[in-house]
Amino acid sequence: LSVNMSLYFTVMRLTKPTLFTNLPVTCEDRDLPGDLFGQLMRQDPSTIKGAETLMLGEMLTLPQNFGNIFLGETFSSYISVHNDSSQVVKDILVKADLQTSSQRLNLSASNSAVAELKPECCIDDVIHHEVKEIGTHILVCAVSYTTQQGEKLYFRKFFKFQVLKPLDVKTKFYNAETDEVFLEAQIQNITTSPMFMEKVSLEPSMMYNVTELNTVTQADKGESTFGKMSYLQPMDTRQYLYCLKPKPEYAEKAGIIKGVTVIGKLDIVWKTNLGERGRLQTSQLQRMAPGYGDIRLSLDLIPDTVNLEEPFDIICKITNCSERTMDLVLEMCNTSSIHWCGISGRQLGKLSPGAFLSLPLTVLSSVQGLQSISGLRLTDTFLKRTYEYDDIAQVCVVCPFTSNEC
Repeated sequence: LSVNMSLYFTVMRLTKPTLFTNLPVTCEDRDLPGDLFGQLMRQDPSTIKGAETLMLGEMLTLPQNFGNIFLGETFSSYISVHNDSSQVVKDILVKADLQTSSQRLNLSASNSAVAELKPECCIDDVIHHEVKEIGTHILVCAVSYTTQQGEKLYFRKFFKFQVLKPLDVKTKFYNAETDEVFLEAQIQNITTSPMFMEKVSLEPSMMYNVTELNTVTQADKGESTFGKMSYLQPMDTRQYLYCLKPKPEYAEKAGIIKGVTVIGKLDIVWKTNLGERGRLQTSQLQRMAPGYGDIRLSLDLIPDTVNLEEPFDIICKITNCSERTMDLVLEMCNTSSIHWCGISGRQLGKLSPGAFLSLPLTVLSSVQGLQSISGLRLTDTFLKRTYEYDDIAQVCVVCPFTSNEC
C-alpha cells in the first residue's frame, strides 16, 4: 500500500485459494469432556457434515502472504489506484514494469492516460506475466497525475520477490550402433507440493524423428508407465526415455557427423494446487557425437536368433569418415565360435570421403549361446593401415534339434 497526496495505491498478487484445513480434537466418550469436542466440531461451519474428523474442509481460504513464485508459472497482480480526496484529478497514468536480472518489461495493459478520476473512484488493472527467469524480480508501479491546481505529481513503489526453480532436470545420452540416440531425462520435483505432470515431451531438432518410450501398449491402448494419475510428489524423481533416429535425408550423413550436435529441447507442463499451470522449456540439448575414427563399420541387418551350424546373412555398412579417399581390402578371420563363409582378402575398391558401402556377408556359428560377431579386418592399401573390428554385434545361437541330439 502507498499513500501520496490525493491517490491511494494498492497492489495485490492474484493466486488461487487453498482448501481450508482444521485440526480435529477428539476423545473417548468416557473421558471428562464427553461429547463436548464432537459438538464443537459439528457446529464448526468449516467441517464436512458427517465427516467432521477429516482435516480437509469444504471452505476455501485466501492467501495470507505473497507465497512462492516458480519458474514457468504465470505471475498475476491486481493494481488499483483510488482517489481518496474530495477533488477531481486529471491525466492519470498508471504504469507497471517488471525488472529482472537481464531486462525490463512493460506489463501495463494500456499506456494511455485516463482523462480524469472523480472522488471515491478508482482505476483497476490486472497484469499477467509468464515467468521465464529465476532470481530477483522487482515490480515497479508508477503513477503520475495532475491536480486541480495544475500541479503535476508522480510517485512509484517497488515490490521485490524471488522466483524459484520448480524442477531439477538432468539428461543422459546413449548412442546406439544404428545411429539412434536414446535420451534419458530425470525430472525431480524440488517444490514443497505435489505436481500433476500434464505433459513431458521432446521437441527434436530438424535432423531427428523422436519416439517416446514412456507408454506400454495393452489391448491396442497405450498406458503410461507411471499410471493413470501422473503425480510427482515433493523431492521425487521420474525418468523419461526417448529414442531419436536421424531423418532419411540425414541418415546417410549420420556416420560422419562430428563435434557437438543439437538434439532438441524438453517441453514440460504441470499443474499444482487447484489447477495452476506451469510450463518449462529447456534450452537446446546438445551431445558430443561419438568418434568413429577413419572408418566406421556398422550393421544394417542381422538376425536376432540363428540355428547352430546353419549359415545366416548379415549386411555391413562401411563409411569413410576421413577426409581422404581409401582403397580397402576385406579380411575375414574365424574365431573359436564364428566362421565366415566366403573369400577373405578381396578388394572392395575405392571409397571417397563421406561415402559408404553396403556389404552382404555370410556367417555360421559352431557354438550355442550368445555369440559375438568378430574377426573383420579392413586394410587401406594407400597408407598400409589395418583397422580391426571385433564384438561388432551379438546373435543368439540355438539348436534346432532336441537337447539329446545337440
